[in-house]
Amino acid sequence: ELGWISKVHVNRPAVVRHAERIKKWKTVKGNWQAAWLLKAVTCIDLTTLSGDDTPSNVHRLCFKAKHPIREDLLKALDMHDKGITVGAICVYPARVTDAVNALKAAGCNIPVASVAAGFPSGQTPLETKLAEIKLAVEYGAREIDIVISRSLVLTGQWEGLYEEIRQCREACGEAHMKTILATGELGSLANVYKASMIAMMAGSDFIKTSTGKEVENATFPVGVVMMRAIREFYWQTGNKVGFKPAGGIRTAKEAITWLMLVKEELGVEWLTPELFRLGASSLLEDIEKQIFYHVTGSYALQHDLAMA
Repeated sequence: ELGWISKVHVNRPAVVRHAERIKKWKTVKGNWQAAWLLKAVTCIDLTTLSGDDTPSNVHRLCFKAKHPIREDLLKALDMHDKGITVGAICVYPARVTDAVNALKAAGCNIPVASVAAGFPSGQTPLETKLAEIKLAVEYGAREIDIVISRSLVLTGQWEGLYEEIRQCREACGEAHMKTILATGELGSLANVYKASMIAMMAGSDFIKTSTGKEVENATFPVGVVMMRAIREFYWQTGNKVGFKPAGGIRTAKEAITWLMLVKEELGVEWLTPELFRLGASSLLEDIEKQIFYHVTGSYALQHDLAMA
């Protein structure tokens, strides 16, 4: 429906002002903070996307995914029997089998997500992208994080973008598809809105801000624009599409702010792992430190918490 996006205008100064206000929001304290942080943990896509990934560090990540917060800390909060795990494990396609096997051995049902479709640049032929997606699904990935071709956005080829994402959606089969917009490379907030809308029209289950490899990753102005697009799409179609900020989210305070923003823009029903994820590799460590401090009243030493 090109008519939806042909006359899009984003008031950038207003969006930026709103984003500055978001940064100044007061965070919650005490038990409320602990509750929000545990909610954030359940929405984390615990990620390792390094060139030196090996089966051993993927196995360690999977164990941390099943036990994201120390058991004694959860008992102190009376949350030890609530089955708190992260939302998913996110790896490269070559490491999907390692993650699937490790999680199976650990006896948990956390989904494995795989980046694909020429991640992170998207500069590979469509045939190669589709083959990579199919292989990742074949290896056992239940979620696929694809990345769009930024050139299609920058040159206004909206039908071409739609067709590419649609074919990727088809290649995913039963797997959920998160579409990474790489917003730091789209040129304008209007392009972010348009790309968000096209991705949802093409069947994306989630839209995601960034690969984490761009110079600019998840920012509040981009988040506001993408969430407004999700809300508009929901009003128009009745379909709920998930949102995933990724890249540069490292502190517990940032995680809570993103949760509060989702609650304000989209509503409480979006605050579930089915509709909201946080893409992060080091965020969990800071969240666990904050929960440690809340429970014990002292700061965690280096050896107190297991590495993610």
